[in-house]
Amino acid sequence: MKRVGEVVRTAQGLAVVRSSDADYPDVGSEVVTDDLETAGSVVDVFGPVGRPYVAVSPAEGVRLPTLVGRPLYTR
Repeated sequence: MKRVGEVVRTAQGLAVVRSSDADYPDVGSEVVTDDLETAGSVVDVFGPVGRPYVAVSPAEGVRLPTLVGRPLYTR
């Protein structure tokens, strides 16, 4: 697993993840929690090149507020 970053907030039905470094996942990549539960998929990457933000669309049944402050990973 590779760490994507930490969920810093929610906006417009998406989880906004602050990337750990300049190496971010591709759009469409599945992201999981530290419990290996599917959190959603990457829909956009934006912001500064060195540490971009990653927008994650939640999987069905995932409540966004529960993700804030948690790290997310790709498989």
